[in-house]
Amino acid sequence: MQPVCTPWIREGTMAEHAKAGPLQGLTFAVKDVFAVADHTNTAGNPDWLRTHLPAVKHAAAVERLLGSGAKLRGMTHTDELMFSLNGENVHYGTPPNPNAPGHIPGGSSSGSASAVASGEVDVALGTDTAGSVRIPSSFCGICGFRPTHGGVSMDGVIPLAPAFDTVGWMARRASTLLQAGRVLLEEPLDAGGGFTRMLLPAEAWAAAEPSCAESLRGVLEAAGPLGGLEPIRLTEGGLAEWAGIFRTVQGYEIWSAHGEWIMEHQPRFGPGIAERFAWTATVAEGAFWAASQRQQAIAAQLASLLGSEGVLVIPTAPCGAPKIGLPGEEIEMTRTRIMQLSCIAGLGGLPQVTLPLAKAGGLPVGLSLIAGRGQDLKLLRWAADIEASMQPAAAAMINPIQ
Repeated sequence: MQPVCTPWIREGTMAEHAKAGPLQGLTFAVKDVFAVADHTNTAGNPDWLRTHLPAVKHAAAVERLLGSGAKLRGMTHTDELMFSLNGENVHYGTPPNPNAPGHIPGGSSSGSASAVASGEVDVALGTDTAGSVRIPSSFCGICGFRPTHGGVSMDGVIPLAPAFDTVGWMARRASTLLQAGRVLLEEPLDAGGGFTRMLLPAEAWAAAEPSCAESLRGVLEAAGPLGGLEPIRLTEGGLAEWAGIFRTVQGYEIWSAHGEWIMEHQPRFGPGIAERFAWTATVAEGAFWAASQRQQAIAAQLASLLGSEGVLVIPTAPCGAPKIGLPGEEIEMTRTRIMQLSCIAGLGGLPQVTLPLAKAGGLPVGLSLIAGRGQDLKLLRWAADIEASMQPAAAAMINPIQ
């Protein structure tokens, strides 16, 4: 299998920055939107590469991992300017999905998920705006984490929509996610204890394909710390309404971040990507402000619901990974369904961990736990406890590559 961490960074450049620390012995890769000194990011598009200069220093998250002893192996592929959830890049190809051959890896942190799932690295950094760490983690059968918004520095990372952009990371084990979290989080406070309220939003479970929902429900009882599940409803208007609010805010911010560059350089975008960027130019300022107000109300609602003891338990994605090369309209329909699940944490600025606890139709499907703002380390530690408490047969699902 061809390497997925491409283009590679010179080994000497990486080794001279590695230090002794809590992550010594671990290897990592980074999505090609993180600054690494002397490397020019592609952001998944050759015109971005052509119009930008090499970085003068590492992104803050890269520096933290290197300073803690982890060794950087290389850059990973991304969807164009991070604006996709499927991982198929017309310019640079589609990274393989080691746990679902012939199926997409998910995006936009596609190469990072592929590198972890294949065993090439222990940890990979990605970015997650609308699900770009969580979805490829689910599709590739690995663990993934989106932190509290602002919980990890975005310094040195190409933005997409700053209201939702986060630095996320992936690993084959939840315990490794926790290791990395202790280094990456700006304020790694761990209040201890666990969560006492496990909430099942009816709308989220209804959004998943029946086989996916059934498989995930089947493992809930096997995960000991997830006892006492409480069914709830999140919204009267439905998650499609929430996804629309998310999309409006995201779209306006995307054009604000990249519209000037697009107008000046007229980049060659692939199918689907071009249409999405063209749409972002049409989002009116009034619509953006109205959606922003609704977002703030939703964030307040979720904060009140979860506090420091509540966790939402949902399917990470509505399905397993679709096959490579599906028609654009079919992929877009899947993207729309995914957004109904992935928008929850985004709108609330909440931490979310996804664990590969089941399969549906032979494909990995992730179970997600969403906690209140600032509960990142407690959530990561709880996920590691769930992993440790599971029976060996179930735990093997989390770590298919030893």
